[in-house]
Amino acid sequence: MPKILFVEDDQFIAEIYKKKFETSGLDADNVGTGKAVLRAVKEDSYDLVLLDLVIPEMSGKEVLKELRTNDEYDKNLKIVVFSNLSSAEDRDECLQLGANGFISKTDYTPSEVVDEIQRFLRQFSEQAKNGSRESGDSSGSEPEKHDRKRILFIEDESVFIEMFGKRLRDEGYEVLIMNEGASGLEAALAGDFDMLITDVMMPGVGGHEIVLQLRQTEHGKNIPIILLSASLEDEQLSEIAESSAVDRAFLKTRITPSELAYAVNAVFRERARKQGWSAC
Repeated sequence: MPKILFVEDDQFIAEIYKKKFETSGLDADNVGTGKAVLRAVKEDSYDLVLLDLVIPEMSGKEVLKELRTNDEYDKNLKIVVFSNLSSAEDRDECLQLGANGFISKTDYTPSEVVDEIQRFLRQFSEQAKNGSRESGDSSGSEPEKHDRKRILFIEDESVFIEMFGKRLRDEGYEVLIMNEGASGLEAALAGDFDMLITDVMMPGVGGHEIVLQLRQTEHGKNIPIILLSASLEDEQLSEIAESSAVDRAFLKTRITPSELAYAVNAVFRERARKQGWSAC
C-alpha cells in the first residue's frame, strides 16, 4: 500500500482527506506544521509528500527548499505541492525549488485528488524503472525507440514546458518548444516536425487557430495533433477529441507527463497502422 505524508494544518480538512485517502487504498499520515514535515520524513519513509504551502512554523516553500538542499534528507523523496496558491509564478517557483508536481486545491474534488495522486505514483514508479534500465539493469524490457521523431510543443507556462518537455525527451523524442502563439504558428506552418502538441490558450494566436491554419496546408492536413487546455470543460474536450481536427485532447492539469508520453506513443502507433493498411 503506497504511503503518503499529507501536510494540512486545518484538522477538519485533514480528516476529510485522510479518510478519503485510506478508503482509496492509500496509507496516509497527517502533519500540520513545517517542522513536523521535516521530523516525519526523517523518522519514516513515504512514497509521496503532499505539501501545502501555507502552514505554521515554516512555509511550504521553506520546507521544500530545506528538503532539497539539506543532505540530511533523501533527495529522491517525491514531493507534490497541494495548495490554493496556484498561480503560474507559484507553480514555477515550486518546480524550481524541486517539487515533482503541483495540484491546485481549488481545481479538484477529494476523489479527483486521489486520482491525481495515483497518477503521480504511477509516474514515479515508471521513472524508477526507467532509471534502472539506464543504469544497466536488464530485468525490464527495452525502452521504445522512436527514430528521433520531432514534436512541436506550443506552450507558454514554464511548469508544463519543463514537465512535459522533459518526459517526451526522455521517451526519445526531439522536442521543439515555442512559447508564443504567433511564433508557434510560424513554426507549425514551416512543417519540419512529426507531431504538434499545443495549448488552446496562447498569447497572440490561440491553439484553435494554429490547428485550423495547419490543417489547411498540404503538409499539415495529416500531421498528428494533441490539444491541451487548462480551462475547457470535459464535454468540450470530448467533442474536440472526437472531431477529425485533432487526435487527442486533454486537460493539462489532469494528465501526468508519463500519461502524455503514452498518448503520444499511441497516436504514432495508430498512424503507423493506418498507413500500413492503406499500403496493402
